[in-house]
Amino acid sequence: MLKNIAYLKSGNEKQRKVYNMIDQLLIMKDLQSYSPTLCGTIPLGIDTASSDLDIIMEVHHPQSFAETVYDCYGSYSGFRIKKKTIRGKPVVKANFTYGEFEFELFGQAQAVTDQYAYLHMVIEKYLLDENPLWKNKIIALKEKGLKTEQAFCDMLGLTGDPYEALIDYGRGRQII
Repeated sequence: MLKNIAYLKSGNEKQRKVYNMIDQLLIMKDLQSYSPTLCGTIPLGIDTASSDLDIIMEVHHPQSFAETVYDCYGSYSGFRIKKKTIRGKPVVKANFTYGEFEFELFGQAQAVTDQYAYLHMVIEKYLLDENPLWKNKIIALKEKGLKTEQAFCDMLGLTGDPYEALIDYGRGRQII
């Protein structure tokens, strides 16, 4: 997907709303030094009513990032921030609600184009472009409670950890 979210302006109704919310919050401007990139189901048009907005970033100074995020978005409903480790890498995750959307800001010391959320989105976009009829099937699986990666793995017949299996699939087919 494009790192510039302008494509959302000509997307479906939800994508246009998302563009306006992100624009109103100035996320892409306020956090531009972290290369903010919208990932997940909404850019792909396979979102459900409970889908949130995942914005991933390259963060090398977690404390400074946490302070910036708090200063910018700490007053919004449900704001919470936590530091944790995922796949051996420290991450900072902030969540809050603005308008009708829940936002998740995710930062780790890795280029956004190398982060799993971005790689999954690239693989999923490829699969949807190759198999347009999958879109409604993926949405139906998600509405039954499956996570996006698991839904794609089910469609592909992949087993094991869905986050790793999808990456392995994409690398094996030189999608990523």
